[in-house]
Amino acid sequence: MRFSEFKIGQRYETESAVLTREDIIRFAEVYDPQYMHLDEEKAKQGRFGGLIASGMQTLNISFKLWIDVGVYSDHMIAGTGINHIQFLKPVYPGDELRVVAEVTELRPRRTGNGTVTVLLSTYNQKGQNVFRAELSALVDN
Repeated sequence: MRFSEFKIGQRYETESAVLTREDIIRFAEVYDPQYMHLDEEKAKQGRFGGLIASGMQTLNISFKLWIDVGVYSDHMIAGTGINHIQFLKPVYPGDELRVVAEVTELRPRRTGNGTVTVLLSTYNQKGQNVFRAELSALVDN
């Protein structure tokens, strides 16, 4: 969509993605090598009662699910910010995540382009909100 086609309050729902144990470990080995993402036995003894996904992995999956909706298509110029990142609940192996994105702010620029801000809210299969963040992107008109 072009910048001029966005409206405050527009909502989009994504497809879902399931995180496997292997996905969690593979991501953590490279990007977040902490015990709660890598060591099942130690994680069972921790506050989450088992292996959990990295918050960064949850953010990345949420972003991918949002982009896969195709709303920006070729009109997205660049991301401009991520604000108010919240990891609300742990994500466990087998959790199925989906995202609801809502347009919360539109800022036109003199060039005819504009910044679109969406609130991404990620939910698991139980309907629990596990992640939330505001994403802004420069979009062509």
